[in-house]
Amino acid sequence: MSVAEVIDKARSQGRAVLSEIESKQVLEEAGIPVARARLASTAKEAAQAAESLGFPVVLKVVSPDLAHKSDAGGVHLGLESPLAVERAYHAILASVRDAAPRATIDGVLVQPQLAGLEVIIGVTTDAQFGPVIMFGLGGTAVELLGDVAFRLVPLDEKNARSMLDEVKAAPLLSGFRGSRAVNTRSILAALSRLSELMYRFSDMIQEIEINPMLVTTEGAVAVDAMAVMVAGQRA
Repeated sequence: MSVAEVIDKARSQGRAVLSEIESKQVLEEAGIPVARARLASTAKEAAQAAESLGFPVVLKVVSPDLAHKSDAGGVHLGLESPLAVERAYHAILASVRDAAPRATIDGVLVQPQLAGLEVIIGVTTDAQFGPVIMFGLGGTAVELLGDVAFRLVPLDEKNARSMLDEVKAAPLLSGFRGSRAVNTRSILAALSRLSELMYRFSDMIQEIEINPMLVTTEGAVAVDAMAVMVAGQRA
């Protein structure tokens, strides 16, 4: 499904925010690697998906109404067995229904638990400057530390590299206190492709956030993502 088709489908349902699955479809269309995952609609399906993907796994609620899934109890990590997955599935549904009774729940996403350095990349539309792109330290730490760099879209390679050098956490990319250096070329590629995506679809996309993106010596992969559409437009 093309980027325009994903957006138009969501708009036809009266939604302004893409689900995680839809957001990742958009990223894949842009050439950005995303983590393997399967959508489950029952606890048994979730357990079967986990066995197929390999343990440990992460379970995450899929809902276009929840921008921060963990705040609603919608994320369970480090699940090591089918029984743990089934229990987590039921616990997620109970927590989300309690925290957000009106939220639409499309299912639960089963995803291998991956390791790597967490970074965040994203694009948004600034009222004064137009589309801008961001890079920084990922996970929940970005909200605490605010260690991010911004550039205008479209992004060239020189500015992309300067973003990586600008953040205070830059030493983590090249290896710090015995840690291994990560594949910075994969980060630069993701920034470039996200910039191109926003440049092409700025009339449809308001913002996209990939948090976290996990980076290893081998490459980068988007683990979680959320996209917001431009209000009042149809693809």
